[in-house]
Amino acid sequence: MTLPVDAMGRLFGFEPDTTVELAPRYNIAPSQLIAVVRRRGETSTRELSLLRWGFIPSWARDPASLRQPINARGETVSAKPMFREAFRHRRCLIPADGFYEWKRVSGGKQPWRIQRADGAPFAFAGVWDRWAGRDGKAIESCAILTTEANDIVRPIHDRMPVILDIGRFGPWLEASSVEAADLIEPYRGALSLFPVRRRINDPAQDDAELVVPLPDDEARPTSPILPEDPEPSLF
Repeated sequence: MTLPVDAMGRLFGFEPDTTVELAPRYNIAPSQLIAVVRRRGETSTRELSLLRWGFIPSWARDPASLRQPINARGETVSAKPMFREAFRHRRCLIPADGFYEWKRVSGGKQPWRIQRADGAPFAFAGVWDRWAGRDGKAIESCAILTTEANDIVRPIHDRMPVILDIGRFGPWLEASSVEAADLIEPYRGALSLFPVRRRINDPAQDDAELVVPLPDDEARPTSPILPEDPEPSLF
């Protein structure tokens, strides 16, 4: 996510908050804070917040002993106890320029960058929640919804995040859960994808070179491509 806060505010319809500072990010990893656009309370006013990427439901007794998923399967998000209340009442938009997925090849996994074909920013469909401990400590966290891959992404992986363009920002945040469920589908727009350097695997690496396509001679696999993992690595 590299969009400046002012430009993000214009695209996502919120007044920029001077207390939220965002540097360009090229390698956002699970458990880190990510930018989220959500409704302010029960109003239609939108706000930008920083939430932990790794979902903790409000009813959790001890977050440390609970799996903190970064993804919520769109097919079951409305029914699973982990996510169903958040899906009904606390949906959010997670701004992004693109995302990564890994293709299994002999000797390891090759990361690919996936983005809109025109390079424009978009939003992942997300859900969020707020957990409060007995000591008053609070953690706000989120997860990204996933769905089956479209024809473009499927050669890399069988799942993909739910991607929303600007016309779906409002319905995702404000519509009923029944209406919002209709937005959970493979992305219909044009996407581009290309392999990138494997140092993206290190969360400490975070610079613009990570999104530069690999030269053809480096991108070409030296051995046959293997079947994908049954579950996504990040999405």
